[in-house]
Amino acid sequence: MYDLLVIGGGINGAGIARDAAGRGMSVALAEKDDLASHTSSASTKLVHGGLRYLEHYEFRLVRESLREREVLLRIAPHIVRPLRFVLPHDDGLRPRWMLRLGLFLYDHLGGNRSLPGSHTVDLAAPPHDAVLKDRFAHGFAYSDCWVDDARLVVLNAIDARERGARIMTRTRCTALERAGDHWRATLRSQTGDETVTARAVVNAAGPWVDDIAALATGGGAEAHLRLVQGSHIVIRRKFEGPHAYIFQNRDGRIVFAIPYENDFTLIGTTDRLFAGDRDAVAISDEERDYLCKAASEYFSEPVRPADVVSTYAGIRPLYEDNAASNATVTRDYVFAVDAPEGAPPLLSIFGGKITTYRRLAEHAMERLAGHMPVPGQPWTADAALPGGDFAGGFDAFLAEVGALWPWLPAETAQRMARAYGTRIERVIGAARSPGDLGREYGSGLTDAEVEYLYREEFAQTGEDVLWRRSKLGLHLPPDACKNVAATIEIDFA
Repeated sequence: MYDLLVIGGGINGAGIARDAAGRGMSVALAEKDDLASHTSSASTKLVHGGLRYLEHYEFRLVRESLREREVLLRIAPHIVRPLRFVLPHDDGLRPRWMLRLGLFLYDHLGGNRSLPGSHTVDLAAPPHDAVLKDRFAHGFAYSDCWVDDARLVVLNAIDARERGARIMTRTRCTALERAGDHWRATLRSQTGDETVTARAVVNAAGPWVDDIAALATGGGAEAHLRLVQGSHIVIRRKFEGPHAYIFQNRDGRIVFAIPYENDFTLIGTTDRLFAGDRDAVAISDEERDYLCKAASEYFSEPVRPADVVSTYAGIRPLYEDNAASNATVTRDYVFAVDAPEGAPPLLSIFGGKITTYRRLAEHAMERLAGHMPVPGQPWTADAALPGGDFAGGFDAFLAEVGALWPWLPAETAQRMARAYGTRIERVIGAARSPGDLGREYGSGLTDAEVEYLYREEFAQTGEDVLWRRSKLGLHLPPDACKNVAATIEIDFA
C-alpha cells in the first residue's frame, strides 16, 4: 500500500510527488499521457511574480510568486534564467504613474531579490528604436525569469523517482473508490489493468480534476473549474538582444514577445473560454490573428499570419471564482479536501502557476497532515533539482563543459548544459568524440541523447523527445523528426 497516490503528471502532481517522497512517504504517480503533456508544457515559459495580478489586488499571490522566483533560480539554475522585460508606455492606456507604482511594488513585495530592479527606458534609442513604432518613446524595464516548463516537470519527476516514488506514465485512473481506511484505484496502462491501494489520493489532474473528483465520489462532485485556453505563436526571430517585450492591449490584456530557442520569437498568450475535446487543444484562426494584430500594434514591421512557423495551445484549469472575464479570474490555487469522518482523504487541486508549484506542494502536505500522518519537514527550497547542483553561475558551468568536452560544438554544448546541467555527463558517458555518441539527427541530437531520454527521463515517443524533453522539433526537418521517432519507438521501446 502506498501512502499517497498522485493522479496527474503536470507540474503540480510532479512537485507534490517529489515533496512527499523526500519526506519518506511511499508515493505512486499516475499520468494518463506523457509528463507535462497538457497545461504544463503550454505556458509562456515564465517564472514570474505576475505584474498584472497587482491590478486585481492579488498581493499574496504576487508576493509568493516573487519569493518562489528566487528559490527556483537557486535550485534550477540550468533551466531557469533571468530575463529582462521592456514595457512600452502607450498613451491612452495605463498612465505612467500607475506603471511606476506597480513596478515599485513589484520590486519590493518579494523581499530580498537577486535580480536588478526596474527603471525607465528610452525607446527612441537603440536597440528599441529600430524595433518598435516611432510613437513609443518611453518605457520601463524590469526583471523576471524564463523557464523550460516541461523540463521543470520532468526534473521533479526524476527527483521523486530517485527518492523512491513510482512514476507511471501513459497510465489512466479508470476507477477510484474508498475501501475502509484506504483508497482502491484501478490504473490502466499499455500492459493492462493494475489495482493499487493508498492511504490518500491527490487529484492533480489539471483540466480533468473535476472528472477525477466525480470518479471518486460516484459522480456527485461539484464543478469547480473554469477552463480557459491560452495559445501562442512562434515566428522567426523578430529582434536582437536578450530582452523580452511586454505589450499592453486595448482590451486590457497583455501579450509577451520573448526570445525563444535562439532563432525564434514566442508571442502569447490569449484568454478564451474553452469548450471541446481537452485532449485536442489547438490555436484557432481568431487567436492567431489576435496575437499577430496585438504584436503589430508595437513592432515597426507587422507580424502576419504567414510569419507563424509554429503554434501551441493549452488549457488553464482555473478555479471558478465567477470573475467577469477570463483575464481576471484568479490564477491562485485552491484546495478542496473530501474526507468524511474516518475516511481516507482526497485532495483536489484547482488552478496554480508554474512559478508557485513548489509552495503549492508544501501547502498540500500541510492540508494532508490534518487527515493522515505526514512525516518530515519542508525541504525542497534548498534542494537542487537534478542537474542544478553547480556553483558559480551558469556561465562558469558552461565553461567547465567546454573544457571537459571541447569537441562538442558550442551551440550543442550550451543546449545540453541548459537541459541537463551537471547530468550532461550521464548523456555523454565515456564518449571522446562526436562519433562515439552514435547517429546525429541534427542540432547536435544523437543516439546517445535519445537513449538517455528514454532510459532516464520517461520519454517513449518522438514527440516526447522533440517537443517536451527538448524543443528540437522547431529546428529539425520533418525527415529527421521521423528518424528520431523511429529510433525511440523501434530501437529502444
